[in-house]
Amino acid sequence: MTGGYGKGPDILHDCTIAVDKGEIAVIVGPNGAGKSTAMKAVFGMLDVRSGAVRLDGQDITALSPQDRVARGMGFVPQTNNIFTSMSVEENLEMGAFIRRDDFGDTIEQVYELFPILKDKRRQAAGELSGGQRQQVAVGRALMTQPQVLMLDEPTAGVSPIVMDELFDRIIEVARTGISILMVEQNARQALAIADKGYVLVQGANAHTGTGTDLLGDPEVRQSFLGG
Repeated sequence: MTGGYGKGPDILHDCTIAVDKGEIAVIVGPNGAGKSTAMKAVFGMLDVRSGAVRLDGQDITALSPQDRVARGMGFVPQTNNIFTSMSVEENLEMGAFIRRDDFGDTIEQVYELFPILKDKRRQAAGELSGGQRQQVAVGRALMTQPQVLMLDEPTAGVSPIVMDELFDRIIEVARTGISILMVEQNARQALAIADKGYVLVQGANAHTGTGTDLLGDPEVRQSFLGG
């Protein structure tokens, strides 16, 4: 993908990202590297001027974000990702807005994945801790039964313990066959759970490999992981 916003300059330069079924792919890199921009391009929030976005082999480059959700994409932005005045359960119900079937089973699956949400299902989501809010945001995205779930900085602003717990839940989601594409500042921890890793620098691929390979690459460690 090459592209940018509106009439502005290109931010992405021949950037390639892929994630297979049930895999976790992580995008890391320095601030301003185009990580979130790359994810937004995949979700249709950016003008892709050359290249293509494909889902299950189908070219969806021309589709709106709403149409991509209907095709099987879920997106959890970094901020403003829950309805704070609504209860936890109402948030999950809002996530099922495109469904015309009974989604009660999906709510139960979300509660199995995030037991704390079941305990707090009647509570206003805005009263929850940062980590619990992120669980609501991920749970709401899962209500559309996506094939691909995209997470923009899911552990931003949470404690290391909560980060580890969120990553454990993300691994569980991937085990159900959902593909996870994640932008993450905590590069070392994210690569440790990643099947694939992409290091972006100035909107271009600098390094690509398995999470294990990138963690063991001296150049990646020195430049992006603090040695």
